[in-house]
Amino acid sequence: MIIDFHTHIFPAKVSEHREKYFASEPAFKLLYSSPKSKIVGAERLIAVMDESGIDKSVIFGFPWQNEDLFIMHNDYIMDSVQKYSDRLIGLACFDPFCSTAAKEAERCLEAGLSGVGELAFYTSGIENESLMRLNPIMGICREKGVPALIHTNEPVGHYYPGKTPNTLFEIYSLIKRFPDNKIVLAHWGGGIFFFNLLKKEVKESMKNVWFDTAASPFLYDTPIYKEATNIIGADKILFGSDFPLLTPSKYFAELGQTGLEKEDIKKICGINAAKLLQKPSGSGTSV
Repeated sequence: MIIDFHTHIFPAKVSEHREKYFASEPAFKLLYSSPKSKIVGAERLIAVMDESGIDKSVIFGFPWQNEDLFIMHNDYIMDSVQKYSDRLIGLACFDPFCSTAAKEAERCLEAGLSGVGELAFYTSGIENESLMRLNPIMGICREKGVPALIHTNEPVGHYYPGKTPNTLFEIYSLIKRFPDNKIVLAHWGGGIFFFNLLKKEVKESMKNVWFDTAASPFLYDTPIYKEATNIIGADKILFGSDFPLLTPSKYFAELGQTGLEKEDIKKICGINAAKLLQKPSGSGTSV
């Protein structure tokens, strides 16, 4: 089974009138003001999944600041999961700084979504106040045994829309703050997996951390798959396309050039995600 762990979909009212939301949502404007920034709905995602041989996709919305917007978007995610229950797995998304963020996480998880994410701090980085805001949300995820997908990025190199001012120290502080949570760090965790080579502390700290490959063809050379597998193990890598930013075919082409064992590729492309998304007994439907 192939599972794409990182995809974005939007309801038609957003995709058809994106400019309506720019004034009140600066992060949304930052990422989607360019006409080249694609916005798609569930039907287009399903079509690309069929074309690419993807069995299931993890879907989520956008970390809107406005409560009405993230409720509307999460409702769309839930409706899409219900409509395509054999293909789509939903996460709850919102701005962690909103006073009702924890309430929304509870609502969505009770309604059957499978975790939270992609949570992002596009302007602040993951500093102390951000970690404090995450506290109640991560507590809910920990209690329910579901993963939290956090936006991270490399702190060096070229700038692009959506590249946050996070640092490796901030990312590690997040990991240390929530050691018992299942945490997925998007975009290879900004490269923090490299420090799994340290002899002390870090291996234990990252025992409940996974890394998705979202945007990898834009950011890293193909050898990152082999290097990451050598450092953290194939069990901790999740194929995520960041669709519609990129299509799955670009990742499959790269994976075919990595020299990885077929079993490791199978783990990356679906086995790991299925295990991570397996809900505790009695808590709802599993993958």
